[in-house]
Amino acid sequence: MPGQQLQTAAIVLGRQPSGSDAFEQLTAFSEQDGMLLCLRRVATKAATASTPLDLFDEADLWLESSSQGRTWFIKEHRHLTRRPSLGRSYAALQAAAQLARLIQQNPVPDESRMPIAALLRQTLTTLEGGARPDLVWFKALFCFLRDEGYPVKQQWWQQLSATDRDAATSLLNQPIAAQDPAPPLVARLTQRLETWVAGDTEIRLK
Repeated sequence: MPGQQLQTAAIVLGRQPSGSDAFEQLTAFSEQDGMLLCLRRVATKAATASTPLDLFDEADLWLESSSQGRTWFIKEHRHLTRRPSLGRSYAALQAAAQLARLIQQNPVPDESRMPIAALLRQTLTTLEGGARPDLVWFKALFCFLRDEGYPVKQQWWQQLSATDRDAATSLLNQPIAAQDPAPPLVARLTQRLETWVAGDTEIRLK
C-alpha cells in the first residue's frame, strides 16, 4: 500500500546521521508545510544521482511517508537555490546556523510560515553576498522576535541606555550594506538582546 505523498518546496536547515549508513536525516523548512523531518538515501559512488542536498539549499521535494507525516522519505528533489559560498566563511556559516537553529527549536504557527521563510531567504542571501555576519544575526533575531509578536521594541529597546537605543535604532533601520559599526557595539547589543530573549520570552536560542 503506497504511503502518504507530498510535494513541497523547502530549505534545508539541518543534516544529521540517521543511524543507518544508507540514509542521512535532513530537517527542512517549508513555507507551505512547516518543519519536515526527512530521510535521504545516500548515493553510492557507483550510482548516478542528482546533486545531493546541502545545508541551506532550497529545493522542490517529492516526499513519501509511511508514518503519518512524522518522517518523510525523499523520493526525488530538484534544486531551486544553492548557496555553496556560505561554507567559505565560518562566521557566515555560523550566523546562518544560528537562524536555522532558532527556527528549528521554536514552534512555528501556520500564519508565521510566510514571514519566517522570507526572513530566512533574505538572511541567507545577505550572508552569501558577504555582509557582516554579526550585524546580520542581530537584525535577523530582532526581526524574528518582532514578527512573532514579542514586545521587543516596547520592552527590550526601552531597557537600553539612551546611547544604545540610538545605536540600535540606526543599526535596525539602515541597510546593512550602508553600515560599518564597531564590532564591540554590535556584540554588546546582540548580547543584551539574547539576554532579554532568555529571561523574558519562551524562545529557545540554543
